[in-house]
Amino acid sequence: MADLGFVGLGAMGSRLARRLLDAHYTLTGYNRTPAKSRPLVDAGMRLAATPRGVAAASDVVFTMVTDDAALRAVTLGADGVVAGLRRGATLVEMSTVSPAVTREIGDAVAARGAAMLDAPVSGSTVSVEQGVASIQVGGDAAVLERVRPYLAAMGPNGVTHVGPLGIAKAMKVATNLGVAVQILAFCEAVALAEKSGIAREAAVEALMRSVIASPLVKYRGPFVVGKMAAHAAFPVPMIQKDLQLALDQAGAVGVPLPLTALTQEWLSKARAMGLGEHDFAIVFDVLASMSGLPPAPKTA
Repeated sequence: MADLGFVGLGAMGSRLARRLLDAHYTLTGYNRTPAKSRPLVDAGMRLAATPRGVAAASDVVFTMVTDDAALRAVTLGADGVVAGLRRGATLVEMSTVSPAVTREIGDAVAARGAAMLDAPVSGSTVSVEQGVASIQVGGDAAVLERVRPYLAAMGPNGVTHVGPLGIAKAMKVATNLGVAVQILAFCEAVALAEKSGIAREAAVEALMRSVIASPLVKYRGPFVVGKMAAHAAFPVPMIQKDLQLALDQAGAVGVPLPLTALTQEWLSKARAMGLGEHDFAIVFDVLASMSGLPPAPKTA
């Protein structure tokens, strides 16, 4: 059985690593704040002092970090993953970052005689915990087959090969722009219905039974009627990072994204109102404040 490694054990990374441990794989991990990894260590994970240490102990290394800068920090340099990669090893990059930085690191990995895939996750922390997340993969198909069992353990809802290295990142940012735009449209619909005299609860229930009731709406729809967590897994700054990746990619390939740009503006308004720590569905409060409606109730 292969030795696996995981670098970046935050909200998503820790849950993905937990699924590997639950599947009885041998796992070595690294997190910038070691104390946050204690539950995984208690579950059997070995903790390394550096990302390089993880790579040196592993046949396959997974990375899940916040953004391009964080990815460069854990992969490049003397203590980075790339410096520790074994010849013939595989780096599987799972963060939501730019296609460009993915290919940049891919070149460094190839120079080490190793292989790289990009494999962002479609789903939330809840999706990962419930075993309904899916994974899109870019890179060599033969390399994917070697690591497919590990990816399937983390994303049981399906592993889809979408093309060469970096292309899965483009697929992920394309997916996430749809997430943000859809929620803004849902919040507009609720605000319009409520301002027209329909009780908010009734409007949400009607929309969640209508043709627009996607899994996303069914999950976040209740947030505007009493389940808006103060510290959500997908806060406003994180979705804005993803939207900016989409806008940057659109500029690079020549595609207008008018709704994405508009949604980005409204999320910026939410941050200006001091709502950045909430789930991005808090954009409802921006609409409510401009419509004379009460904000969404919050829970601890």
